[in-house]
Amino acid sequence: MANNMTTRKILVTSALPYANGSIHLGHLVEYIQTDIWVRFQKMRGHQVAYVCADDAHGSAIMLRAEKEGITAEQLIDNVRAEHSADFADFLVAFDNFYSTHSPENKALSEQIYSTLKANNYIATRPVTQYFDPEKQMFLADRFIKGTCPRCGAQDQYGDNCEKCSATYDATELKNPYSTISGTVPVLKESMHFFFKLPLFENMLKTWTRSGTLQDSVANKLAEWLDAGLHEWDISRDAPYFGFEIPGESNKYFYVWLDAPIGYMASFKNFCSRHPDFDFESFWDKNSNAEVYHFIGKDIVNFHALFWPAMLEGAGYRKPTALNVHGYLTVNGSKMSKSRGTFIKARTYLNHLQPEYLRYYYASKLTRSVDDLDLSLEDFIQKVNSDLVGKVINIASRCAGFIARGNNSRLTANSPLPELWQTFQDTIPTIAEAYESLDFAKAMREIMALADQANAWIAEQAPWALNKQADKQAAVQTICSFAINLFRLLVLTLKPVLPALAAKAEVYLNIEPLAWSDYVTFLADHQLNDFTPLMTRIEAEQVAAMKEDSKKDLKAETAPKGNGELVKDPLAPTIDYEAFAAVDMRIAKIIKAQQVAGADKLLQLTLDIGDEQRNVFAGIKSAYPDPSLLEGRLTVMIANLKPRKMKFGLSEGMVIAAGPGGQEIYLLSPDSGAIPGQRVN
Repeated sequence: MANNMTTRKILVTSALPYANGSIHLGHLVEYIQTDIWVRFQKMRGHQVAYVCADDAHGSAIMLRAEKEGITAEQLIDNVRAEHSADFADFLVAFDNFYSTHSPENKALSEQIYSTLKANNYIATRPVTQYFDPEKQMFLADRFIKGTCPRCGAQDQYGDNCEKCSATYDATELKNPYSTISGTVPVLKESMHFFFKLPLFENMLKTWTRSGTLQDSVANKLAEWLDAGLHEWDISRDAPYFGFEIPGESNKYFYVWLDAPIGYMASFKNFCSRHPDFDFESFWDKNSNAEVYHFIGKDIVNFHALFWPAMLEGAGYRKPTALNVHGYLTVNGSKMSKSRGTFIKARTYLNHLQPEYLRYYYASKLTRSVDDLDLSLEDFIQKVNSDLVGKVINIASRCAGFIARGNNSRLTANSPLPELWQTFQDTIPTIAEAYESLDFAKAMREIMALADQANAWIAEQAPWALNKQADKQAAVQTICSFAINLFRLLVLTLKPVLPALAAKAEVYLNIEPLAWSDYVTFLADHQLNDFTPLMTRIEAEQVAAMKEDSKKDLKAETAPKGNGELVKDPLAPTIDYEAFAAVDMRIAKIIKAQQVAGADKLLQLTLDIGDEQRNVFAGIKSAYPDPSLLEGRLTVMIANLKPRKMKFGLSEGMVIAAGPGGQEIYLLSPDSGAIPGQRVN
């Protein structure tokens, strides 16, 4: 990264959160990391824009909207409002938070595609893939499950096996079924569009080794490049929520084509309201501006191979650098919903201040792509010790003496202790650590200064001197110097703790701190009244947050609408004739058994009087011992068209009710009902 004191033009982005779920603490690693770096650059006086957007396209969003009974546009608007609130409350200060479902993104996606096509970088050829005959849609790999062709594990996704880690084509799965409808998919051919990625192989080998990436990331990319690149499928068939490919019918851009273009689109939207930022001057091929993408290591291939190749082919500049981070673990393990460590942003905010987490992440973040662990016990101890016990402690120990002894006015200039020069010499090192994304080093340096400041105050012991009438001037000199040290600590922490800094600036009665202010000393300066700036974390708060996270898991199994828990909406009304066509019968459960490989299903053998039926029912969670169902009466729909499932043929449907999860229960008629009787 460039590191000089001339004014720089910098565009910064974070990866686009998918508009299909809530923000959680794992996501926030990236947005907090990016926000800290952006705030530091703005404190240095550079021209910086930080933009992002919701990634709003794809089959998953289309299907979720359909399930909730709303349009895809309504869904992404609802999720965007939720995401915006979460980011704002975590003090992530985007200059523009937009959506990929925007007119700017549509225009740019079409323009880039058309340029690539005109430059002969687009190929077309037929592709054979799985098709869901019930939903009438082609299936992405994540919507197909089956038996692993390598190890035989059941219920594995269409591109990799979680048990043996094998990778394969979806067509290699044994006993495949659609996770959307449960039906057996069929193979069907369709014309697809491909980006000729191999034509950019030499450029990518040079670019990925040019300092744009951490060494470990560049090494991983070298493995892929040495193995040879393949043409990239950039099209999807209808039905699909996204942008239609210009000049084509029922063909859409794959979400990963228009998602990174969303960075450009969000910036273009920002530029339309901020004339001091010019879109072309940042994205022109000869631009001297800087463009940085902050991303997780799981999406490196899209950002370090496909994206720069697309930009090169379309005549735009490539990113200055990609800053790649690892995953978040909690208490040393993968985040767990059942243990309460899969924590949503809003659940955290309901219990704890956002700056606690911002500081803890900063204390752990380096240039490495290693995973970051949130140890909740260490989190409590570190925040309380560093922020409350060291930094805030300086002001809280000294503010009272100045208020009572000198009407909250700092003393005039006096000889400065040697410690002042130590601070002056160290702060440029802290700046270098921020610049290079070694926030952990910056926090260590800051807390080392805080330790020295507290040790100096303890050595001077103003509380002891204050008992002596002839030492009042010394007390004011000591405490005034301590408040100046506190001001420097706040300045260096401001990128991480902007709310704390704002409160401190009010107390200090100063303009918002810029980085260059570290060289100045406040003398003969009036302070405002001191108020508590930060409180300690209590273990009970963290425990309550974990418990609420467990409740979040239970709530997820209940029906949802518009992003909130609601009652099941009533289905559209039907006329009497339509209802009369449904043949509901009393059924006796002769046999009930587990279904091997199925998470939710039980297999029921039902007696409906003159025949027996085989039915698969999603009630396993409510009846862990299915044998207890045998002999019970229930109600089934007897004239439902048989449905072929991966486990066999289901010849009807039993009636069950409940909000979901552990509470799906069979309806049982009163005693006296006879198998085969029609329910009227």
